[in-house]
Amino acid sequence: MATIHDLLETRGKQHALDFGLDRDIVEAASAYMSDEENGLGFIYSGWAQCALPHRRLKPSEPWQMASDRVRLIIQPGIKPVGQTGELAHVGVPFGAHGRLILLFLQTEAIRTNSREIELGKSLRQWMKRIGISPSGSAARSVKDQAERISRCRLSFHINDGKGANALVNQAIVDGALFIDEPHCGAGSTSIEVAKLSEGYYEQLRKHPVPVHEAAVRAISNNSAALDVYVWLAYRLHVLQGRKLVTWAALKAQFGSGYKELFHFKSKWQKPLSLALAVYPDARVEITDEGVILMPSPAPVKPKRISI
Repeated sequence: MATIHDLLETRGKQHALDFGLDRDIVEAASAYMSDEENGLGFIYSGWAQCALPHRRLKPSEPWQMASDRVRLIIQPGIKPVGQTGELAHVGVPFGAHGRLILLFLQTEAIRTNSREIELGKSLRQWMKRIGISPSGSAARSVKDQAERISRCRLSFHINDGKGANALVNQAIVDGALFIDEPHCGAGSTSIEVAKLSEGYYEQLRKHPVPVHEAAVRAISNNSAALDVYVWLAYRLHVLQGRKLVTWAALKAQFGSGYKELFHFKSKWQKPLSLALAVYPDARVEITDEGVILMPSPAPVKPKRISI
């Protein structure tokens, strides 16, 4: 992706568009390169190997996916609704907003060195800073995803490569302050404070992946690109040499929604290109066999990280 960054730097965005490059990729690269903010985000490394679904599932439907070393299982939470208190499934978090709220929770936990995170004003300010409207349908989506995250339960089954398995079976949040909003309809609530579960918080502190907030901001509306960016941020800087990841392995991790490999192969290259647009130092080569990852500088320089 050095070509697009060099082109933008020497000739400008309009020339890159006139050159025939994909507009979304040009816009993402341009937004990242012109962003003067230096904010950092942190996310648990398990999310670099498995991810949330991209689309809404049925409220009672669990979610699972697996990569080479990690299997993720998410069980949807339940809540009482109506005057009778009948229990109803809330559903598994999904999409770009679900990912962004997870990133916010984990970033705040690392930044404040605390499991307890304010989800009211702080979340609204952060979402606005990241490019998400704090009102209208976007605000309703953020609120819905926050509740899904607060009520669900997840399991990371981790294979350490030596035959042993570690299991992190935790709620992401084990305490939350829910405020009833009767003016918004029956059963409507907002979440003002969330507390990460102790087990999840400890895993986050042991295995954080730092990311650039500017990069997240530039691709914040594309859940697939966010997944690829976090994956590359986790993988590239620790490589000792070239590593081929086959299309079959990539489909297992990123393409659960595709039935056929050739459909995934043709569609996934766009999210990959978007992720590379906001990670200029990434060295990646696309081949017929898969994607070759090469040792690359981390997206966030180590001297900037203080946990």
